[in-house]
Amino acid sequence: MSERLFTPRFFLMCGFTFTVFLSAFQLLPTAPFRILALGGTAATAGLFLGFLTYASALTAPVTGTLADRIGKRRILIVASAAIAAFSLCYAVIDDYRVMLALVILHGCFWSGLLAASAAYITDIVPAARRAEGISYWGLSTVFAIAIAPTLGLWIYGRGGWFLLCLGAAALNLAMMGIAWSLPEESRRPAGATLAALRGRLVDWKVLALSVTLFLYSFGYGGITSFVALYADANGVTPRALYFAVFSAAILVTRPFVARLGDQVGYRRVLLPCLLLIVIGFALLALGGTRPQLVVSALVFGTGFGSAYPLFAAYVMRRVADDQRGAAFGSILAAFDTGIGTGSIGVGWLVEHYGFQVGFGAAAALAALALPYFLLADRWLAPPVQRPL
Repeated sequence: MSERLFTPRFFLMCGFTFTVFLSAFQLLPTAPFRILALGGTAATAGLFLGFLTYASALTAPVTGTLADRIGKRRILIVASAAIAAFSLCYAVIDDYRVMLALVILHGCFWSGLLAASAAYITDIVPAARRAEGISYWGLSTVFAIAIAPTLGLWIYGRGGWFLLCLGAAALNLAMMGIAWSLPEESRRPAGATLAALRGRLVDWKVLALSVTLFLYSFGYGGITSFVALYADANGVTPRALYFAVFSAAILVTRPFVARLGDQVGYRRVLLPCLLLIVIGFALLALGGTRPQLVVSALVFGTGFGSAYPLFAAYVMRRVADDQRGAAFGSILAAFDTGIGTGSIGVGWLVEHYGFQVGFGAAAALAALALPYFLLADRWLAPPVQRPL
């Protein structure tokens, strides 16, 4: 556990990821308000995040494999530039149907951004401190989410959608600059054949095990799109309260929980986190008063914030070093499919039956994650020589 974790490259990646999510989480919670203003419904508003994450999920295995082949740094640069262009397009679009069409292409580049950055950080953290390293790196996401929705909603309320999108584009260009400054990582030989590329396009065992993430990320998609509307409907201010408390819970608990996973085993610590996620959704379904939102955010943030780094570290011990991009692509495919389905599904339930039914469905689906993981891990995971 004495291997060096905090290096200049590590902090550069933290800065890159912070900027990624500072931009994205100004846009994502405000996009439903923009779609409603353009004549869309609550269900339509959920399609923005839904289409983004579905496109990301479908392309993640491909973009993850490309990151292994042509270089993670190159993928980060290209994806950052493309997302900056999309942000500028959103600024001038005045038809929500065009927004929904464009966000599909946006999602393709978003998957490359996520898969390449996750694989890059895994390459540079010590193997013995992998969960801890991923969790500390992930805190840059948490810091961004803690302030981005509040900032985005404030900009949207004061300066409008156009100014919000311009700011997002500027942050995307900053991302490209940070990615450009990253040291180039080693790449696989250029002579790899197309047949080999296709043969490793999807890591099916990782994908099957990652259905665990689909089951609990379904509700997270609903929270991202609708918890601000839920707070607004219940007269709770600020509307971004849930995001702030959720992020604070992750900041306090994630480093310690991840370090515990490195020490005693990832699976042993992951299972209680999955249970906390279910409780967090159930508490949210019980009501949307200020105390209920705060308690739900605390419980959900504790479980959700640590589950992903623990799961990722668990999986990375089972894949070859030169297949990390492909493995993260499979993980992201399941995770993003869950978020996209949750955003659309919870949106439909909210429109027809109300917020509490929508979040109750999320709790019910998340309750399946723990037994599924135990069964899938027994059936699919190959034997290993070291404890997990």
